[in-house]
Amino acid sequence: MIHPRLLAAAAVVTAAAAIGGATAAVTAITAAAAPAPPPVQTPPVAAATPADPVTADWVAIPDDELLVMTLAGNRSVAIRLAPRQAPTHVANVRALAKARWWDGLSVYRVQENWVTQWGDQSEAKPMPAGVAARPAAEYDAAAAFAPAQRLARGDAYAAASGITADGWPIATDGRGTVWTPHCYGTVGVARDTSPDTGTGAELFMPIGGSARRLDRNYTIVGRVIEGAQWLSGLPRSDAPLGMYASAAERLPILSVRLASDMPAAERPHFQYRAADNARFAAMIAARANPKPPMVGLGGVDVCDVPLAVRHAPAG
Repeated sequence: MIHPRLLAAAAVVTAAAAIGGATAAVTAITAAAAPAPPPVQTPPVAAATPADPVTADWVAIPDDELLVMTLAGNRSVAIRLAPRQAPTHVANVRALAKARWWDGLSVYRVQENWVTQWGDQSEAKPMPAGVAARPAAEYDAAAAFAPAQRLARGDAYAAASGITADGWPIATDGRGTVWTPHCYGTVGVARDTSPDTGTGAELFMPIGGSARRLDRNYTIVGRVIEGAQWLSGLPRSDAPLGMYASAAERLPILSVRLASDMPAAERPHFQYRAADNARFAAMIAARANPKPPMVGLGGVDVCDVPLAVRHAPAG
């Protein structure tokens, strides 16, 4: 027989247990009913693809192969020189830069769908010492066509084309002659009628899609790798050949320097993407055969292959 006081105590315990259970149940129900906190959102990260460059694909551009042109309005244009393609004309360009010959001259010609040109419009400024006055044309060369990446098709201007290991477009007639094609951003040497009249003092950059007909007719000394918009975005001139009609229209050149002649703290440092690897080949293939709904044509023009350049990472 259970003592009444024990029975009463048991009842209190039972009631307390019931209340506790109810409280727990309410807590559980409340917890279940409360909305879950939203998940933490993290920015999507693009998945790497076989076409992505890796650290080993980036190669430094030497300081003496980098020309920096500063235009009025604090606009800077960086040009990668091509000494292997045009050694004599690039030597002239280096001598002109060292003599500060372009300082105070101008961009004086901008012809729609054609070229932007700079230098001495008067053609009266004397050449500094060390500049070859009448260098032989360096439009093309007798050499084996051996690009790191050969494109699938020829085009209207070449039997075959491709990209060299050090990131330059190249073309051939298929008969032992090779040259650098005139793509957007390449830097060519203006000249008179005679092929040996271009010293490198007057330079131009194609800003249109029709410049390939200049191939094997004008020497290429480099390629704009940064700041092309400052040359391609200038007002077009309606005057003959796109020459600016007045001095007020011309864009002043403040300075032109080789990076190797600039103070070390002010030198820009660039790297180009090497083409002698499977990742570059995969990038070309993806460009020639894009994923649906884009329609690929099974090939790509040599001037449409991206030739990536970047600022060298710090350190």
